[in-house]
Amino acid sequence: MFFTLSKSFGLLALPSNLLIEIGIAGLILLCTRFTRLGSWLVVTSLVLIAIVGLSPLGNVLMIPLEQRFPPWDPSHGPPDGIVVLGGAISPEISAFRDVVALNEAAERITVAAELARRYPSARIVYSGGSNALLSDHALEAPFAVRELEALGVAHDRITAEEQSRNTIENAVYSRLVAQPKPGERWLLITSAFHMPRAIAAFRAAGFAVEAYPVDWRTRGPRDAARFFDSLSEGLARTDIAAHEWAGLLIYRLTGKTKELFPAP
Repeated sequence: MFFTLSKSFGLLALPSNLLIEIGIAGLILLCTRFTRLGSWLVVTSLVLIAIVGLSPLGNVLMIPLEQRFPPWDPSHGPPDGIVVLGGAISPEISAFRDVVALNEAAERITVAAELARRYPSARIVYSGGSNALLSDHALEAPFAVRELEALGVAHDRITAEEQSRNTIENAVYSRLVAQPKPGERWLLITSAFHMPRAIAAFRAAGFAVEAYPVDWRTRGPRDAARFFDSLSEGLARTDIAAHEWAGLLIYRLTGKTKELFPAP
């Protein structure tokens, strides 16, 4: 139930969707006696779309998320295991085309393969089932195993965790699969902007991991003043960041995590 409600609310509450919903409501009102309100909503929708899509707002929201956890420091020794969170593969496209269709978060997989070569004793857990609301046929983890093997990682080093549908379940099921022993060091690979929510979930699940952020979308604070060249780019950046902030808040309010904005 939590998954269905959070997924549905998340789609409706994305900033780009909300702004379009305002405009549609305005268009509907133009056909009624509330034409003045309708006109105001349409204009408001267009203005806000332009502001959100072209201004640095998306970067301003994204930068604190990406800056929260620094790059991993290898000087403390090799890890015993590596957990890679799903999100780097489009499973339904992969299943239909019979290929591994990587998306813009592909660095989660490529970095995992690099670390596997650097630390040949480390176990690899890829956590990713299906996060689709209406379909659960295409699972991500099997395609990730296929790609990791193609990148040179031995099959017997990889464990596919296929049940998780969201970040909370990533943490719970990864711990069950990995069975980390006291004193072991495990890395967590996910996109830098997603790391705060992921760390909060893993801490709540009792799985001690060290952050290994990848897939940065900004250059850091210097991008707080950078305007976007297209509406689509700015709206997409704002949607991603807003989704993460909302996820942090909802997880905390519902008791799924113990920290609102975890720190290293």
